[in-house]
Amino acid sequence: MKFGNITIGKQLFVGWGLPKALGLGEKQIRGAGYVEGPLQVGKDTDYESVEATLMVGAESNTDSETHPDNAIKAKGNVEIEGNTSQTGTITAGGVVTGSDCKTAGGITLSSRKPFDIPHPTKEGQRLRHVCIEGPESAVYVRGRVCNGKNIIDLPEYWDGLVDYESLTVQLTALGAHQNVIVKRISPMERKIYLQSQGGMPVDCFYHIMAQRKDVPNLVVEYEGKTPADYPGDNTGYSIAGYNYDVRS
Repeated sequence: MKFGNITIGKQLFVGWGLPKALGLGEKQIRGAGYVEGPLQVGKDTDYESVEATLMVGAESNTDSETHPDNAIKAKGNVEIEGNTSQTGTITAGGVVTGSDCKTAGGITLSSRKPFDIPHPTKEGQRLRHVCIEGPESAVYVRGRVCNGKNIIDLPEYWDGLVDYESLTVQLTALGAHQNVIVKRISPMERKIYLQSQGGMPVDCFYHIMAQRKDVPNLVVEYEGKTPADYPGDNTGYSIAGYNYDVRS
């Protein structure tokens, strides 16, 4: 059967029930509608079984001049109660707030920065770590000095990456108290020279940190109500999270 346009003066009901939210009697909201569901909209072959009360697929009306990629477009606020599962990229131009994260102008800031991976040694389990935090954009190298060496070679790329004036070195001696010290730092050679007591062979772990110079200094404390009020360049920040480093 084929029908033309249908005009509903009051309300449209499909199914059973009395939706109190739409008003009853004199409080009835004109032009409202109720569908018991499930309701499928869009391309008829997008779903093979009932997956939700409302299932929206790609637009497929042959009378339409355009077939947009968007399945849903809303102008106004959207409120969701319950879990949200997202496959694909989320782009936010405003501020998205939650119990653990805030997004503003395309950047996301979180109270924690975790990553979650399959457990490397226990079948059926997962492993979650949280990134350390600090008031600067810093990088590190670590390793061991032994076998007669007393020099730490720094990476070549550090020349364009770090401020050598911010460099700090931590040393942990192995086997005996060697009183190992940093004798000299040579940025030109990209080397750190060590010295031990009485010329003993150096055997120690090292952990070296330095602040990056290729990005603006971090403004740790600032006035504002949202991350969009950050006084520096916000474009260089992103968030860690589950599958955070997956690129589309």
